[in-house]
Amino acid sequence: MVYKTRGTCSQAIKVETDGDIITSVQFVGGCDGNTKGLATLVVGMKIDDVISKLEGTTCGMRKTSCPDQLAQALKQAKAQA
Repeated sequence: MVYKTRGTCSQAIKVETDGDIITSVQFVGGCDGNTKGLATLVVGMKIDDVISKLEGTTCGMRKTSCPDQLAQALKQAKAQA
């Protein structure tokens, strides 16, 4: 699934899951090292665990962030499953 981000430097997030487990995350754009690190950390985790940890994270003065947008992407992936 590809999620188009809103309000962040990254333009999209590609997410793959197997049931309730995250198998792959790839950010398109954004802070390269941070998004690669975040993507690596969440692989193998349960979708709900990642959502609960990342949802609501802000970036500077923005009301969202790449981690928050990943939580939104996972919520969408969960709803489509």
